[in-house]
Amino acid sequence: MAPPAARLARLSRTASFSACHRLHSKSLSDEENLKLFGKCNNPNGHGHNYKVIVTVRGEIDPVSGMVINLTDLKEYMQTAAWCMLLEPGHFSLQQAIMEPLDHKNLDKDVPYFAEVVSTTENVAVFIWENLKRLLPAGMLYKVKVYETDQNIVVYKGEETISER
Repeated sequence: MAPPAARLARLSRTASFSACHRLHSKSLSDEENLKLFGKCNNPNGHGHNYKVIVTVRGEIDPVSGMVINLTDLKEYMQTAAWCMLLEPGHFSLQQAIMEPLDHKNLDKDVPYFAEVVSTTENVAVFIWENLKRLLPAGMLYKVKVYETDQNIVVYKGEETISER
C-alpha cells in the first residue's frame, strides 16, 4: 500500500494583550501629528485590548497528525521559548508577544517602537518578526491583530507591493 500523500494544513491560535501607546511620528511636527492622528496623538496616550491570531502552515505529520504541537505554538506566543542568536550555541530567552507587549507602554517599554510609530500595522510586523525567529523556517503564515473589533491588520511578511 502506498503511503498517503502529504497534506498541507493551516493552524491558528489566539492570544490577547493589553497595552497603551501614542500615535506620534518623530518625522512630523506636533501640529502635523495632531492633524494626522487626531485624538490618538494625545500626549498621555491611550490603550487597547489587542487580540492576535497567529496562523502557521505546514504538512500534517503522518505520525502525530499535527502541523505543530499546539503546546509549542502557545509557548512561542505566550511564554518563554529559546531562540538562537547570531552566534551558534548562544541562546537567549525570547518571547514573541506576551512578554514584550502585555501591560506595556509600547512607545516607552518596547525598544522597537522608539523609532517606529506604534500603529497596529507595525505591531503586526513586530510580532511577525519575533515569531519568524522562533518557528521553523517557512511555517509562519499570517499574523492578524485586532486593535478593536473594527480595526484589524493582517500581515503575511510581505515587504512591499510588487510593481505591476
